[in-house]
Amino acid sequence: MSLIVQKYGGTSVGSIERIQTVAVKVKQSRDRGHRVVVVVSAMSGETDRLLDLARAIQPRPSPRELDVLLSTGEQVTIALLTMALEAAGCPARSYTGAQVQVRTDSAHNKARIRDIDGGRVMGDLESGRVVVVAGFQGIDEHGNITTLGRGGSDTSAVAMAAALKADECQIYTDVDGVYTTDPRIEPRARRLPRITFEEMLEMASLGSKILQIRAVEFAGKYRVPLRVLSSFKRGEGTLITFEEDDVEEAKIAGIAFAKDEAKLTILGVPDQPGVAHKILGPISDANIEVDMIIQNIAADAKTTDFTFTVHRNDYGKALEILKDTARALSAREVQGDEHIVKLSLVGVGMRSHAGIASRMFEALAREGINIRMISTSEIKISVVIDEKYLELGVRALHDAFGMAQNG
Repeated sequence: MSLIVQKYGGTSVGSIERIQTVAVKVKQSRDRGHRVVVVVSAMSGETDRLLDLARAIQPRPSPRELDVLLSTGEQVTIALLTMALEAAGCPARSYTGAQVQVRTDSAHNKARIRDIDGGRVMGDLESGRVVVVAGFQGIDEHGNITTLGRGGSDTSAVAMAAALKADECQIYTDVDGVYTTDPRIEPRARRLPRITFEEMLEMASLGSKILQIRAVEFAGKYRVPLRVLSSFKRGEGTLITFEEDDVEEAKIAGIAFAKDEAKLTILGVPDQPGVAHKILGPISDANIEVDMIIQNIAADAKTTDFTFTVHRNDYGKALEILKDTARALSAREVQGDEHIVKLSLVGVGMRSHAGIASRMFEALAREGINIRMISTSEIKISVVIDEKYLELGVRALHDAFGMAQNG
């Protein structure tokens, strides 16, 4: 008898009809002999509705009170799903995060899970019940309700699976697995039957929205087998695993992209020790995360040009800081570009195969796509290109590496 944790997101429980459909799926798993714990999100749109209510009263609500408010969204879902299970003849019991002791730190609105007491859940499972747990929330050492931030239900599910030593954590969403790239851009994208944790972590960090990066990190740390499945269609989904059996065959797992990038350049900076810190220190102090970095030394070896990327939401703030830095360093000029994207190839097979980068660059060059920046690691190659070439670039790389369904 397997112990399975199933997570259903907001879209999957977005209406009474969909909640009833989830209840049927859960009951089928239990009828097959599995012990099932279900972790759910708030119904789609509910968290935004609650946020709007809060901001109508107070533009910047107290983080503690905001957590008290937002946690009610999942509380509605667990009660309704438990009712639906019982109506279908499946014994079930619902719990909030606090009731099952999902213990977190005290960082309201973005708390981190410290541990989970699985005793109460195991007791219900042994009694033959399905256990329905509110995702996205927990309780700190002072008894305050906390929430885990956007996408926190994925992390709740993985943490619950780790605490219960579950055989598998199944993430049900509105897609039927992890694809070689976004099917909305490349219709011939292929669903991957399996992908390694390393690859999934890179895909999540590089822009893939299938799983939250925190959930993948947690699963990797505690070796929880993950499977991504669709709430709306049958299928095996994609298994995220530690095994790399097919590395020799599948050189590239997928193509990820991030549309929310912006590029900043400071030109003619004196080339001297500590200059990188003088440029990036104020950016870091403003709590702005820097992604890719390139530094070019001028021919006279006396000045350098320094380029880096930030999230597009931070572009304006970062640009003003960089202009101040340029004046302090007597730099020649500051340039910025909000119309760029990051395009990445990901695959553990890169470790043992030469020529992947040159093949990537050749494919982009054939389409007249200029590369602005390059960054590499053992299992990924990322390039910055002009935003207008995103879809063309994705399709070109998809073809060049034979990732299409008919390939």
